Amino acid sequence: MQEASDKLRGERKTIGFVPTMGYIHEGHLSLIDISNQNADITVASLFVNPTQFGPGEDYKKYPRDIERDKRLLEKRGCSILFEPDADTMYSKYFRTEVYVRNLCRLLCGETRKMHFKGVTTVVSKLFNIVKPDIAVFGQKDAQQAIIIKRMVEDLNYDLKIILGAIVREKDGLAMSSRNIYLNKKERRDAVVIYRSLKEAEQMIENGERGVLKILRLMRKVISEKKSARLDYIKAVDTNGLKPVSKIRGEVLIAVACYFGKTRLIDNIIVNPLNI
Repeated sequence: MQEASDKLRGERKTIGFVPTMGYIHEGHLSLIDISNQNADITVASLFVNPTQFGPGEDYKKYPRDIERDKRLLEKRGCSILFEPDADTMYSKYFRTEVYVRNLCRLLCGETRKMHFKGVTTVVSKLFNIVKPDIAVFGQKDAQQAIIIKRMVEDLNYDLKIILGAIVREKDGLAMSSRNIYLNKKERRDAVVIYRSLKEAEQMIENGERGVLKILRLMRKVISEKKSARLDYIKAVDTNGLKPVSKIRGEVLIAVACYFGKTRLIDNIIVNPLNI
């Protein structure tokens, strides 16, 4: 992969990069589109990273369909698929970790304590292997994107991070590889996350700036579904992920919620200045 990237750079080709864990859906493919629009060559990685899964999480059963993924990526215009295995990425002598202090402990990091350390370590490795000029991440994983942007700036990576919009099903549910875990009732109920975010957005458009009122309404909306079990709903700034009490400037409203055993995340980014 490094040799291929060096050759492309020698030919003055720009490289776009979309890291994935596979089980490709339209959300991933929209990031391929963004990469194709901003670079000469698009590389996608397909690697289910074991270090970002905690004990009891779904690493072993995480959905995988490599041949299907290859077809979808190639059809969408991905030029190179990088598909390493865990032994290649993490030798028995591997000892190095990359960790973004504070940001990794907030929101999803409160309950998934080792998750973002695994993410930043593997993404750091992937950047060094693929050597991209740009890398594209999805807003659905907004905290991950914010953390990676911080890592790129702090460690002086010579690349640009581009954020792609959330791609949704027709009923509003954010596309996710984990949606396949939902049974029919859970799948119907899961749309309530999006509905709660839209209610919050409407309140803000109508002039509400108090976070407590907004989050209280969101909790009420989600609690209507008995299969829903909230992990968190929070409103934070988009730099330090610190909780805010008023909607001022750019604010991330993020939700994590279980339906059965499946944990789903979703969010909106609001800015009253743009209303």
